[in-house]
Amino acid sequence: MVSQSTIIIPQKRRGCHLITEFIVGQLPQLPDVGLLHLHILHTSAALTINENYDPDVRRDLTAILDHLVAERQPFYTHTLEGDDDMPAHAKASLIGPSLTIPVRGHRLCLGTWQGIYLCEFRDCGGDRSIVATVIGE
Repeated sequence: MVSQSTIIIPQKRRGCHLITEFIVGQLPQLPDVGLLHLHILHTSAALTINENYDPDVRRDLTAILDHLVAERQPFYTHTLEGDDDMPAHAKASLIGPSLTIPVRGHRLCLGTWQGIYLCEFRDCGGDRSIVATVIGE
């Protein structure tokens, strides 16, 4: 079995957002054994897996990324799309556009405290499109 669909995440404010349940709710029935591959179709947002319980982790991760890749640096040359654009591209490269998650027993094989994050790096990034590919038996 192979299926593919595009999941639209409604616009989010800048930050790291737990989207596991939203993603799962948009998927077809998962196979007994397989893989889910998620790929975001944007260069200023990213996907990652991290703590799903304490929202402080999401706030702290946002603060860390904002500290590591600050806005309005004098060496940025890509500045036409606003102060948050070039830092968003850099953060997206650091975190990455894709995730591959094992599927077992018709469920995502995530650890007890793991969840899927949408990392939105723009102040007004708009809706985000994620291609979800399910492969399995």
